[in-house]
Amino acid sequence: MAIRTGRLRFGPDNGRMLLRTGRAGVGSTIGHDLTIEVTDWSVELDIPDTGPTDATATARIELGSLAVREGTGGARPLSDKDRGEIENNARRTLDVGRHPTATFESTHVVTGDDHATISGTLTLHGVAAPIDVDVREVTPDRYRAATVVPQSSYGIKPYSALFGAIKVRDDVEVEIEVNLEG
Repeated sequence: MAIRTGRLRFGPDNGRMLLRTGRAGVGSTIGHDLTIEVTDWSVELDIPDTGPTDATATARIELGSLAVREGTGGARPLSDKDRGEIENNARRTLDVGRHPTATFESTHVVTGDDHATISGTLTLHGVAAPIDVDVREVTPDRYRAATVVPQSSYGIKPYSALFGAIKVRDDVEVEIEVNLEG
C-alpha cells in the first residue's frame, strides 16, 4: 500500500467518521440498526521518509458531536424526535459530561501489500485499552480505516430499554473514510 510521507491531517473537511450499532434482545425487531456520524473529530498521521511502518497516528473524537444519520429495521421509520432522543441517550450512555473526548494513540504499524494495521491505545469513558485499526486503500488517494469497539471493554453498559427487551449490541463498528486529494 503506497502512501505519501509527511504530516497528514484528517477531519470532517476531508473525511467522515461513522459509528454503526446493531440491536439485540427479545424486542430487537422494534429497534433500529443505526448509522451515527461523528461531526467533530481529527486524525493526525505522521509518516516519515523511512516509510509507513515508522508512522505515528493520533486521533481526537468529540463524543458530544454524534448525529444519527440513518436507522434501518425497526417497527417504524425514525422521526426527527427519535433521532434527538437517540443522540441524547448516546451522550448519557457515554457519560459525555465526564468523558467528552475519546483519543487514540498508535504504538505500532504493520503494512501489507494492500492494507496496514495500526495498533494503539483507545481511551474512551476514562478507560485505556489496546485496539487495532485496519486501513485499506479504496481508490487512489481514498482510504478507509475500520475497527470494532466493544463498549464493555471501556466500562460502558450498552443502552437498553423496556427492561432489557431492546438493547444495543456491545460491539460498535467504527469506520473512517478520508480523501487525500488536493
